[in-house]
Amino acid sequence: MSRAATLKISSSSAVQVENFRKSLYHEADNLFSSLIPSKIVQLDALLRDDAMSITDMSSLKAPLDIPIPDPPSPEEEEMETDKNEDEDKKKKKAPKCGFIKGNEKIMMLLDRVKPEIVALRETIIVVSCWIQYLIPKIEDGNDFGVAIQEKILERITAVKTKVDGFQTNINKYFSERGDAVGKASKETHVMDYRSLVHDKDEAIYSEIRVIVLDIRGFYAELYDIISKNLEKVTNPKGEEKPSMY
Repeated sequence: MSRAATLKISSSSAVQVENFRKSLYHEADNLFSSLIPSKIVQLDALLRDDAMSITDMSSLKAPLDIPIPDPPSPEEEEMETDKNEDEDKKKKKAPKCGFIKGNEKIMMLLDRVKPEIVALRETIIVVSCWIQYLIPKIEDGNDFGVAIQEKILERITAVKTKVDGFQTNINKYFSERGDAVGKASKETHVMDYRSLVHDKDEAIYSEIRVIVLDIRGFYAELYDIISKNLEKVTNPKGEEKPSMY
């Protein structure tokens, strides 16, 4: 017969784990009683801010310090046809645009929004860990509360996946805008590249607003689902009085 598996845990380690559990429960209590409601209000105010309520997208346009070359004279065009490819490479000069700044309006918005992304990710991790601790030992009996816990964890996982995509979209903006600026500085006579830079700024502005809307919505959803199911989440078996601690 196989012997039951046992874990040998020192008393000091057990005390440390128990202290962590109590700290986690206290942190979860603070999240739902204070932090999450205040975050919802804060993000709602951010969405009403003038910087987040721009309707005239042309006001987002950042100056591109890239000189526009004069069109070549007929004589220069004729001379160009006589040059071979190697000579062209030797005579090409580096663009005289110098240092090109990013879009300061977009950068200021990202400086405000990126910490909110980090804060939501940390909140998701804490809430997920808290619910995992509240899941009881698997055994026969009333598991309806456990099913609710698992459903909430599934939703939290889906939210986490979407939140992780926020930073990916921001990184993509910098990469694609940088490519567009690079092309605009090399092909100075092609106006479409300059327009592409401005299009990238307009697109990320709309994306930033959607990100803030999503973050606010996720906080509200998390608060709502836990509030409505607090008893089943904290006391899935119905054996004790529900308590965050």
